[in-house]
Amino acid sequence: MMIDYNGKIFRPIVNSENGETSSETVFKYNQTGNILTSEYSGGKIKMGHLIGIVDENGNIDMRYHQVNNRNEIMTGICKSRPEFLENGKIRLHESWEWTSGDKSKGQSIIEEQ
Repeated sequence: MMIDYNGKIFRPIVNSENGETSSETVFKYNQTGNILTSEYSGGKIKMGHLIGIVDENGNIDMRYHQVNNRNEIMTGICKSRPEFLENGKIRLHESWEWTSGDKSKGQSIIEEQ
């Protein structure tokens, strides 16, 4: 059964140094069928959006764009793998890559609030 991320709120708990999200960043997830969207902001990010496809195991293949606190538009791709915590919440293990700027890669973990 596919995971339904609709209405869930996530915050980063770990990120690579070359990332822009932090514990101040809040992701609000919406899902219709297998299409996931999110609006997010906080910390270094003024506003961001993502769109992705959720597979039958809850993995997410997404693209994102965001405006940072230097008024730069940053874009990237990300693949997220879910882990279910003992408290029933979801932790997402993310591998991402900038498609703008220095095109560097990173890892992050976000957790359902």
